[in-house]
Amino acid sequence: MSTLHAQANKGLEVFRELPSDIPPANIAVSEDGRIFMSTHLAWGSPHKIVEVLKDGSYTPYPKAEFFPPLNGVLGAIVDRKNIFWFLDTIWGKDAMGRVIGWDIEKDELYKIFYIARPIVNDAYILNDMAVDRDNNAIYISETAASDTSALLVVDIDTGLVRRVLSGSFATVAEDKPLVVQGQVVKMQGKEARVGVNPITIDVNNEWVYFAPMSGHTLYRIKTKDLNNTELSDKALTARVERYAEKPMGDGITIDAENNIYVSDLENSAIGVIKADKSYETLYQDDTLLSWTEGFATAGQQGIYATSNKLHLSPAFLNKETTARQFYILKFDSLGKASLGR
Repeated sequence: MSTLHAQANKGLEVFRELPSDIPPANIAVSEDGRIFMSTHLAWGSPHKIVEVLKDGSYTPYPKAEFFPPLNGVLGAIVDRKNIFWFLDTIWGKDAMGRVIGWDIEKDELYKIFYIARPIVNDAYILNDMAVDRDNNAIYISETAASDTSALLVVDIDTGLVRRVLSGSFATVAEDKPLVVQGQVVKMQGKEARVGVNPITIDVNNEWVYFAPMSGHTLYRIKTKDLNNTELSDKALTARVERYAEKPMGDGITIDAENNIYVSDLENSAIGVIKADKSYETLYQDDTLLSWTEGFATAGQQGIYATSNKLHLSPAFLNKETTARQFYILKFDSLGKASLGR
């Protein structure tokens, strides 16, 4: 940890400094403390998912072959039934996304849902998700193009996939530059405008919170509305609430007291939106928190976060780089941190 912020960051722990071939994306923690992590395709890795073992080593997970092979895995969550859900995005002529559920107790496939046209098009990313076992639904942030971003709602029982809020005020990118450590972030040579990405669900499975990464507003909507197939998209959009101001960020999670933890890409920080909607910076560090990607709540263990310097990856810089300083971080939550968020 840098000397400048060592005292201010008291309570922020470097749980793992990751090797250069395991760039972190999202992280998931089971009830018995097993830790799983997707690796970020923007940096490239021979392993798309790893289990972080207690002895400090890493092993590919699951030890099974998929066809087509796993390609770009981002979102990752272990739900209360010990199903490890992860999102795989495959581009190309036969673009196809997959929502894969793996039973970590039986070590076998639980369910797999395929997502293809017309639910998604050429410009799509299955980015992050929230799992709602009360309604047996999965809510996915489908980043897509900056003006077509949407949420996907997956019915775990039937496999029905619906695209909702596509191109809505709450899902598309705001027309504002993302500045990280003094540099405007670009994608394919153009200023990045990234639509809906961070998403989480409260512990009562009543509200889903979500936001564009390129944006300063956090939104929420009730799960009963997202699961109401009789609502038109216009009617559903009208039920979206502007919840609070936020920094531009990649990941969010929530505790049992409705404190919402957010990555703050603009300030290399982690902050919290409290239940009264006020915002506070919890930790700031130009090295450790340079692009905080994902969070996982872990009960009494607190909250885990991944940090990956994504703005310095070849996908953003269009050139090879050696800026590979990757971390899993850990800190205590302000309220009880229930699992699966």
